[in-house]
Amino acid sequence: MGLSTLFFTEMWERFSYYGMRAILLYYMYYSVQDGGLGMDKTTAASVMAIYGSLVFLSSVIGGFVSDRILGSRKTVFYGGILIMLGHIALATPFGQVALYLSIALIIFGTGFLKPNISDMVGGIYEKEDDRRDAGFSIFVFGINLGAFVAPYLVGYLGQEVNFHLGFSLAAIGMFFGLVKYVLDGKKYLPESSLYPTDPLSQKDQQTLIKRLLITLVVVILVVIGLVFTHQFNVDMIVNIFTVIAVIIPIYYFFKILSSQKITATERSRVFAYIPLFIAGVLFWSIEEQGSVVLALFADDQTQLYFNVFGNQIHFPSSFFQSINPLFIMIYVPIFAWLWGKMGKKQPSSAKKFAYGLFAAGLSFLWMMLPGMLFGTDVKVSPLWLIMSWAIVIVGEMLISPIGLSVTTKLAPKSFQAQMMSIWFLSNAAAQAINAQIVKFYTSETEVAYYGIVGGITIVFGIILLFYVPRIEKLMSGIK
Repeated sequence: MGLSTLFFTEMWERFSYYGMRAILLYYMYYSVQDGGLGMDKTTAASVMAIYGSLVFLSSVIGGFVSDRILGSRKTVFYGGILIMLGHIALATPFGQVALYLSIALIIFGTGFLKPNISDMVGGIYEKEDDRRDAGFSIFVFGINLGAFVAPYLVGYLGQEVNFHLGFSLAAIGMFFGLVKYVLDGKKYLPESSLYPTDPLSQKDQQTLIKRLLITLVVVILVVIGLVFTHQFNVDMIVNIFTVIAVIIPIYYFFKILSSQKITATERSRVFAYIPLFIAGVLFWSIEEQGSVVLALFADDQTQLYFNVFGNQIHFPSSFFQSINPLFIMIYVPIFAWLWGKMGKKQPSSAKKFAYGLFAAGLSFLWMMLPGMLFGTDVKVSPLWLIMSWAIVIVGEMLISPIGLSVTTKLAPKSFQAQMMSIWFLSNAAAQAINAQIVKFYTSETEVAYYGIVGGITIVFGIILLFYVPRIEKLMSGIK
């Protein structure tokens, strides 16, 4: 029943998040007359990517709060509250002020909730339990059930009626998730989730307060400096957070590897984890462009009007955001059955990562074809996008649940939640990089764009496959 509680809580949280994400890009760049904010399309795409990056970057804070201060269960609850308030802010007609307030609330809320609820799933199983990967696959199915339904409901209300109504529905979804979590959590979640695994000492608390104050002062001074030099703009903020998102995971790896709290075996496993982390960055860079580059392709270059029994039907472009979770729901039971059937004969985690990169790269190479065959000024069949998602989601089945599982298996005892945060930092780094590279995406450059990004990913997959034996040795018995 513990898995069921976490399954439904995360399902509703993902309903709210992916519902919002399905329409947020369009809300930013649609004209004011069409209910949007009228932002430049390239800027909106870049903001969308860095927003996604910051959502995952905040998982570092959530992991720390859980491990050292509140414990997983309370941290997840407070995260859900912040997320709900963020969606409520977007539901108000206060333009960019509400947008940036919402961004701040959802960033911290998701950082509190997402890594810790995944860590709680890991706590249900022993590290050597063969059901572990299947359990995480079922959990991921719950995530994508909410993500599948949300774009149809939130997307329809947002694009066809009113964007603010769409965001209101996202807030209601998070409310349902919180109710489920509170009512069932007391009955079925382990008591250990109420307490931090490595609580702060009094000295650590004093040090933390000092560091927070210093950080606050530095941030204020940087903002003042940027304002007075007339450099305080969206592009500058995006650039700053891109650098931060790339540096933070590097810092965390150094911190964990140099810690006196981990054993030699745990240190070896962290070294084995590093190439898997890099593979995660490359994979998520492609997968997360589904809500940016592919969303632009859906709105600008895809046929959205169809004749059905003599009636012309319009499908909002936000509906395409349901394709990703649809294929995940199709594939999850297949892969869960496959891993259960293969048992100890299944490929190692490292090999699954390499195969996942091949699929991700191929999905972008596939998207070269419409531009090559028909040009970039013609609206093409939705089947091109559908097939691209069908391919990349094979890769997600090989990387996302496996990444969650292998992270909990390779994590040192004193850094359980923080290691889960590092896994989500692979997504943060990927989307931060996307915030820079999406600036090069236009209809004129799309063929080269898909080819270069997809090609680089496949090359790294080949390199990773070559080094699998070395990685498996460093894992010290973990598969």
